[in-house]
Amino acid sequence: MSRYIFRVPDIGEGTAEVELVAWHVKVGDLIEEDQHVADLMTEKATVETPSPLKGRVMALLGLPGQMLAVGSPLLELELAESSDVSQAAAVFSPPDIPVALPVAAAPKTPTPGEKPVASPAVRAKALAAGAPLQFVHGSGPGGRITHDDLDAYLAGNTVARPTFNNAISDVPVIGLRRRIALQMQESKRRIPHFSYVEEVDVTELEDLRVHLNETRKPGQPKLTLLPFVIRALVRAIADYPQMNARYDDEAGIVHRYAALHLGMATQTANGLVAPVIRDAQNFDLWNLASEISRLAEATRDGSAKRDELSGSTLTLTSLGPLGGVSHTPVINHPEVAIIGPNKIIERPVVRGGGIVVRKMMNISSSFDHRVVDGWDAAAFIQKLRTLLEHPALLFMVSP
Repeated sequence: MSRYIFRVPDIGEGTAEVELVAWHVKVGDLIEEDQHVADLMTEKATVETPSPLKGRVMALLGLPGQMLAVGSPLLELELAESSDVSQAAAVFSPPDIPVALPVAAAPKTPTPGEKPVASPAVRAKALAAGAPLQFVHGSGPGGRITHDDLDAYLAGNTVARPTFNNAISDVPVIGLRRRIALQMQESKRRIPHFSYVEEVDVTELEDLRVHLNETRKPGQPKLTLLPFVIRALVRAIADYPQMNARYDDEAGIVHRYAALHLGMATQTANGLVAPVIRDAQNFDLWNLASEISRLAEATRDGSAKRDELSGSTLTLTSLGPLGGVSHTPVINHPEVAIIGPNKIIERPVVRGGGIVVRKMMNISSSFDHRVVDGWDAAAFIQKLRTLLEHPALLFMVSP
């Protein structure tokens, strides 16, 4: 049987290297052609990598978290006799890459003897000192533990004292978690953030939302707050186009977009991902609700397409029921702004000289101070506030 080195495939899109996220086979496995053997991550997505041939896994030539160049060795196979290698280079040159991390040997545990034999006085002394008598050698008749035996044991400083859980777990930052870490680091390093928080009375908006949900037609999705916020963003950026932009700081150019491609920060089992609602200005409330749900589900189950996970021009982040009072969201580089509604809270508000209970919500936001001035950011959020506090404006035709 011949040996075959399966190399990191060219995934396209100009990708020069990938991250090895996970193995789905182990050394010794018999695998079939096209069997899923590893997950490789590019800058845009995780790619399931199939084996080109049938055979036995002889070596895994990389560790999860390792960056691998396209064309570098990935997997060594011993080919089955029926395998056709005419479409692949069957050159075997084992690289000097470790297959697995060394595993520390488990510490040996002393083997307890029979039930220790000792006088009540020796037992009391051992209990006070925290010494396990089953590990103390008894020199007396029948292995009886004497005071001298216990003293010798204590003098050897091997007393079993109260223990505390001081374990340290090392969690590799790899795959999607690494991508998120690098993106956040790059955003904070390159962008001088400034944040702005404004209070919004959403009582009328919530009344409208409840009414629409109670009267919606069969098949229409249930409306959350987010479709209304998106409609408000669409109306607001018409007056403040500098917020719907991406800043190429190396070229010194701000790219402003007529269409709103809205990133929706979505929590997954592996971390935060922002799928994109493209041309959000073309959706009504019901279609927005459906698209939000579809993208969130596709992102969480890993079925979202590559072009659905990139290309946003503005990002909306929401902590849902955990919304809190306010937060300072991190801009999704190279965008210039991010908007984050917080939790709706009923509380007393002074209106017309009296105190009334209103549904209040803070809008948290962050901006790139290199290209967005504080005054413009505040005016933009005030426009957003006006639209949300008077929801009829969301449906009026612009003059």
